[in-house]
Amino acid sequence: MTTNNHHGEQQFKPNTTVAVVVHCQGKFLLVEELENNQQVYNQPAGHLEANENLIDAAKRELYEETGLDLTPNYCSGIYYFHRPELSLYFLRFCFVIELDAIADTAPQDEEIIATHWLTLEQIHDKQAQLRSPMVLNCIEDYLNGQKIDIRLLKSNL
Repeated sequence: MTTNNHHGEQQFKPNTTVAVVVHCQGKFLLVEELENNQQVYNQPAGHLEANENLIDAAKRELYEETGLDLTPNYCSGIYYFHRPELSLYFLRFCFVIELDAIADTAPQDEEIIATHWLTLEQIHDKQAQLRSPMVLNCIEDYLNGQKIDIRLLKSNL
């Protein structure tokens, strides 16, 4: 007896990533890292791991890249992005944390060169060094007040 499993062979699986916009007093927390021997800036972000829900992935990436042990307040957007130079597709879930005071950071991930609290203007000045256009898209959506209640993100894990 043979089974007919057409679904698995043709199914498209983009890379699922999470990112965290951390905002405090008009500044945003970005991490500086190397990508292809170039210094780039990004939100604390990374890939969803097996047996991990989206919220836990965001908390883990934030901790690994900044040393901050915080829980997102809400999701500000879901982004589908193609990097043709890498032939990769990404599905990014962006979360938001709003702080009352600038927090000291201590990256746990050795790939993080430094963390920076930057104004929107400073981020615009670094636009050519942003890891992807999604960095600024996430910040702009946050500033525009986009909010998705994280209770809507269900998981059976």
